[in-house]
This record gives sequence, C-alpha cells and structure tokens, in this order.
Amino acid sequence: MKNLLLATSAVAMMAGGVQAGGHSEVKIGVILGFTGPLESITPAMGAGAELAMAEVTESGALLGGATVTSVRGDSTCIDAGAATAAAERLVTSDNVDAIMGADCSGVTGAILQNVARANGVVMISPSATSPGLSTAEDDGLFFRTAPSDARQGVIITEILQDRDVSEVALTYTNNDYGKGLADAFQAAFEAAGGTVTISAAHEDGKADYSAEVGALASAGGEVLVVAGYVDQGGSGIIRSALDTGAFDTFYLPDGMVGAVLNENFGAELNGSFGAYPGTDNAGASMFVDLAAEAGFDGTSAFAPESYDAAALIMLAMQAAGSKDPAEFKDHVFDVANAPGIEILPGELARGLELIAAGEDIDYVGASAVELIGPGESAGNYQEIEFADGVYSTINYR
Repeated sequence: MKNLLLATSAVAMMAGGVQAGGHSEVKIGVILGFTGPLESITPAMGAGAELAMAEVTESGALLGGATVTSVRGDSTCIDAGAATAAAERLVTSDNVDAIMGADCSGVTGAILQNVARANGVVMISPSATSPGLSTAEDDGLFFRTAPSDARQGVIITEILQDRDVSEVALTYTNNDYGKGLADAFQAAFEAAGGTVTISAAHEDGKADYSAEVGALASAGGEVLVVAGYVDQGGSGIIRSALDTGAFDTFYLPDGMVGAVLNENFGAELNGSFGAYPGTDNAGASMFVDLAAEAGFDGTSAFAPESYDAAALIMLAMQAAGSKDPAEFKDHVFDVANAPGIEILPGELARGLELIAAGEDIDYVGASAVELIGPGESAGNYQEIEFADGVYSTINYR
C-alpha cells in the first residue's frame, strides 16, 4: 500500500500524456486547514483522501482507466476569504472535477455558496459539522461523511448523564462550528434535565484566556465543556483553567481531539473525556491497517471520513459514467446506501468493477457511511477518556 502513495505522485507528473476511455485524468481538490487551528490533524485527513485516490488509480478501474490526481488547497479553517480564494483557484485554475472538503464549518459554507454553487462543483466534507449546513442551499452539490452537531449535542448529553454529571460550564469558539455545537448541546442537555451554568464564546489566537476562565469559574460546574479547536483557543482555555485551578475535568468534543493533547497536557488531563466521530465496524480496523502501511495514523480524527469522502466521489463518477458533477452528483446517495454489495476500505477496485458490471453497491467504508436527509452521515461516535497521560477509546455510540 505504500506504493499507492508513490503512485499518486507519479500519476500527477504523467497524467497529461495518458489517454484512457476519454477520461485521461480526474482531479480532486483537497481543501483543508493545513494551517490554522486544526493543522495538527489535517495531515492525516489529507493522507486519508489521497490513499483512496491512489488505490483507485492503481486499480485502473475508474471510467475506463482514468488516473486520479489530488490538488491541495489550504482552507485555513477560519478565514472565509482565504478559503474561498483557494477553492476558486482549484476550480478555475487547476480545473478540479470535485472537492474533498472543506474541513471547518464556516469556510465550508463560504466555499459552498461562493465557489461550488457558482461553478456546479460537488463537495463532500469529512468534518464540517455545523447544523446550519443541513439546511443550506446547495443545488444538490454538498454532502458530508461526518454527522451534524445536532447529533453530537445528543451524544455529549448521553456521555455526561452516564457519568452522573448534571451541571456544566460551556465555552465555544466564536464561529459557525462553535456556536452551532454549543447551541445543539445546551438544548439537548437542558431538555434532559441538566444545567448549563454559563455559555460563553472565546476568540481564537489570544495569548491569555484568564478573563474567560475567570467568568467560567465564577459560574461553576462539575465539568467544563470546551467546544473549541485543539490547536487554538480551546487548548488555551484548558491551559488557563488548569494553571488557575478553575477546572480539572473537561469534556472534549470533536474539534478538541488530537494527539497534540497528549503532548501538551499529558497526565494533567487524566479523568477528562469526550468523543469524536468513529466506529468499530470492520471497515474501521481495515482502514487503520491500510493507513499504517501508508505511513499515517488512521485513528486520527476525521482521517477515515476523509478516505470515505474521496471514495464516494469516485464511486459516484463511476455510477454516472462521467466525471461531470452535473451527472455524478445524483449518484452519491446511490453508492453510499443500501441496497447493494457492501464495499469496505481497500475494496474500491471491487466497487468500481461491480458498478461497471451493472451491480448495486453499498459503500460502508471506514466510517460506516450511511447518508441521510440533506446528504449527511447518520453518524457514529467513539468515546474517549484520558488515563496515564494519553487518551484512548473506551466505547462506541
């Protein structure tokens, strides 16, 4: 499988001279926050998507032998203008046929409205979770393999209840993702009888969060729920809370889960807990093995969803017999859901061949894909807990 990643680079250099069934090359834009508040987890996300592309290229089974090339763009995660400009370059200069991304909800919405809809380009995000994206005008072009934060709010509530936590303080990053998750969680938690003592926004990029933590501490709570970013203000809030003794137990939603937590806090977070999208199906373990062979961590947040997002794009193209977004956008649901022969990670060649033979497939993938409603994942979560200075998965929901 290591050879697959090498194949992608080789393909990028020589694809212009290849002709195969009228589809010499398929270009997929990979737009993620390679810089910014999630930069520690995006390398594995990008690698996950490109692993699927390399697998398909090596198979020679897509659209009569097309090669697949990744073209990366930096969403920054937080700068809508920069993200829109990067996506515009992917579409108008690099001529990508689809976009795997974006990552953070605010920039994803900006790209959807300003670039994808304007140019008729399909987007499949692996990690944009704002509930607002469920009702966004998308012309049938937008899908996501991560569940909405409406679902995550319920998951957080269930985990807190299972630990007999009835009163929490809540802080969130001041953007679409943070506000959407905070609102979804507070509604679910209070409906279940819990109390949110305070719900306060924080800004990313600050050197000092003592004022914010002071307000949170004054309100009180058994646990501090930090709906922020692991490489930005969320970690700053935790550091200040630990240093001042304001809180010693934290709930960590998806944007806060990354290996950098182990490096930055270690045993200081023992007893803290959280959850991020993940499943214990057979595909998940297969993906972890494939990722290890390819040299990246398949358990990293949203890496499985990134593989699946790229896979769905290519399988839908095959089902449509075309890389034209106007054609293949109507086939994403078809390949993602039952009925059909189940397809797991490492089986993309088989999926492409079955489609070409007129068979139905049900792409289960690395994250147990099942699309619902407005093109989003039904959602599975893995619950984590800190012990001995590292976090590990203790349950699936």
